Amino acid sequence: MMIRLENVSKTFVTKMGRVDALKNVSLELKKGEIFGVIGYSGAGKSTLIRCINLLERPTSGRVVWNGVDLSTLSPRQLRETRRKIGMIFQGFHLLKTATVYENMAIPLKLSGVPKEKIRERVEKYLAVVGLEDKRDDYPGQLSGGQKQRVAIARALAHEPEVLLCDEATSALDPETTDAILELLLKINEEFGITMLLITHEMNVIQKVCDRVAVMEKGQIVESGPVLQIFTSPAHETTRRFVNSLFQIALPRSLSRRDDSGRLVTLFVPSSVGETFWTQISRRFDVLPRLLSGGILHLKGQTLGRWVVHFTGEEEEVNKALLFLQDQGVRIEGVMLHAERNRQIS
Repeated sequence: MMIRLENVSKTFVTKMGRVDALKNVSLELKKGEIFGVIGYSGAGKSTLIRCINLLERPTSGRVVWNGVDLSTLSPRQLRETRRKIGMIFQGFHLLKTATVYENMAIPLKLSGVPKEKIRERVEKYLAVVGLEDKRDDYPGQLSGGQKQRVAIARALAHEPEVLLCDEATSALDPETTDAILELLLKINEEFGITMLLITHEMNVIQKVCDRVAVMEKGQIVESGPVLQIFTSPAHETTRRFVNSLFQIALPRSLSRRDDSGRLVTLFVPSSVGETFWTQISRRFDVLPRLLSGGILHLKGQTLGRWVVHFTGEEEEVNKALLFLQDQGVRIEGVMLHAERNRQIS
């Protein structure tokens, strides 16, 4: 385990009174993974990420880095540890009067990196982010996506073990966001850098994360592997985020069907394969009709979510649904035949 938060709370005292930004938050960040934290504005996400490197000191609880409680470190030891934890922000934080090269070189110089190493690292990581030809440009000459690439290269130049990303794509257009996410995936794969992404955008979680935690009012209300969370969201906030990615709303004329059969929602992971539809028609005397839904491409896998109306005799529909469940499909909205005593929910 690389980073572990144990019952971390953070309270701010303002003129308006006491604000509990974090309440007994616990999570573990594993080496080499991309972990996402998602929540709406005010959920406590940015406070959480700033507690990880002790830019904000927790009011209570522990932040453990490779087995060491960061709060027990001396100021010098903490500075050394922070060099292993890179950070990129929504606002880029580039010096306007410095070139791209200088924006990367100055922090390295202040960190005590030898002069001969500075040029080597700047050139190496500008190449990683695809900006070798921009080294002498100023931030004002760059697009938003290029500025974020410089910020990423600057963080990488310190050669961290962990990269913290605080809403790193929320100021970018969708096409640029996709390009930055692809870059983060490349960095994770090529350098093995562990990443923690703070976001309010579910497509960020969808495209790059291995695991995700959902925050609300300073607490983690649900967490787990991305596929699990997308397939079986338990908390209402999680369901709202997941539903935002699927177009599953039905016209009233369809949602109020009263004919024979069953109206259900299917969650179909890529492990199920592509032949289950034809198998249903061949094995059972039912007719499945797709009414709404779509496919999400997650990191390394896909998830289909479909609203389906099955017509046929009740016994045949039950058999078809049980077959789907046995294949790994999760089904919502129907109680199976009583003799099997199994509920799909």
